[in-house]
Amino acid sequence: MPEKIPPTSIPEFAALVGLDWGDEKHALSLCAGSGGPIERTELDQTPEALAEWANNLRRRFPDGKIAICLEQSRGGLISALLGYEHLVLFPINPKMMARFREALYPSRSKDDPIDANLLLELILKHRDHLRAWQPDTVQTRQLDLLNQQRRHFVDMRTGLTNQMLAHLKAIFPQAVSLVGENLANRLATDFLLKWPTLQAVKKVKPATLRKFYYGHNSRAEALITKRLEQVKSAVALTSDVALLAAHSLGIQTLAAQLAALRPCIEKHDAQIAELFAAHPDGAIFASLPGAGAVLAPRLLASLGTDRGRFEQPVSVSCYTGIAPVTEKSGTSQRWVHVRWSCPKFTRQSWHEFANSSRKFCGWARACYEEWIKKMDHHEAIRKLAYKWQRVVWRMWQDCKQYDDAHYVRALQKRGVALAATLLVPTLETGEQK
Repeated sequence: MPEKIPPTSIPEFAALVGLDWGDEKHALSLCAGSGGPIERTELDQTPEALAEWANNLRRRFPDGKIAICLEQSRGGLISALLGYEHLVLFPINPKMMARFREALYPSRSKDDPIDANLLLELILKHRDHLRAWQPDTVQTRQLDLLNQQRRHFVDMRTGLTNQMLAHLKAIFPQAVSLVGENLANRLATDFLLKWPTLQAVKKVKPATLRKFYYGHNSRAEALITKRLEQVKSAVALTSDVALLAAHSLGIQTLAAQLAALRPCIEKHDAQIAELFAAHPDGAIFASLPGAGAVLAPRLLASLGTDRGRFEQPVSVSCYTGIAPVTEKSGTSQRWVHVRWSCPKFTRQSWHEFANSSRKFCGWARACYEEWIKKMDHHEAIRKLAYKWQRVVWRMWQDCKQYDDAHYVRALQKRGVALAATLLVPTLETGEQK
């Protein structure tokens, strides 16, 4: 007998669906909003099948919207379903789904139809804990995706340079002095593609090396002379043919990958800069001291354009993982720790901005210097980020750019002890008084 659902679910939806994503097929559990049996079906993992299913729902329930509960990690599926105005999406955290499954199935067995049923149960019985997906503007979402992609490729570049360094330490440690510490720039990759070993460099005439450096905008005569002298006096770390052959090929392979990756990151930088400059909120975040061309777009994307999304500054701090979590056990044990469940890239963006702001903002530097006496560096930076989020939230709500003088005067007016030592820049000249 099919399971019955009482007609007390959610009257504003014509139907509710639990959708569990699969590599080949999606598992679906559907219940009409007026109650009735749960319908369990499967859907092929193709755009055509997804479109046919969505249009069939529109024809079957023409007088209302359909709520769909699914895991938020399935970004491609969410993007595909956003194209149908009769569907309202309720993405949930995969960890929430895993904990819910474990609570009902302690054996931790996983099955797609069961997960679809659990997703349906969440939307039926616990919708007050869920939030309907409200996509931001196209401009903001594109900026967010580009920021995340850029970080992915930058991390890839870091991994490649670390591998390169390991190869160089094995056969050619002098290379770091000859090309500089940035192994990903054009001078370094072109050099190592040509001469992956010290033995290869020693065969080159000094005039050729000098021409190479000049061609790569390295024209400081003292530095070039120093490098040429180093090549002349350098002693090879090894002459083992096996090591030289294997590691030199590895160095050239990594150099080629780094050279190919460089223009991709530059294109991301250019598109991010163009989108950020044209964004209505761009000037707000560009005014933040220490944000710069990289962090300002990331901070903008972390808040978005929906002013109702975060009703209080603490909502931003909790979502981004900057606010700590307090756990209590009994009446005596209390444990405060960093928030583990949060968008890591977003938390990293605020952490990096707070750290950078110390160099450009007097009150931020003063706060950090006071807190670092009592806690470690990262805790002090998180505390500073928490303070910044209160400032940025108000700027964001009021659509106003940051004014350092205004904020310092506000601190002094409130009688904050730390503010008494701060200088206020004049509005006319920017000088401090």
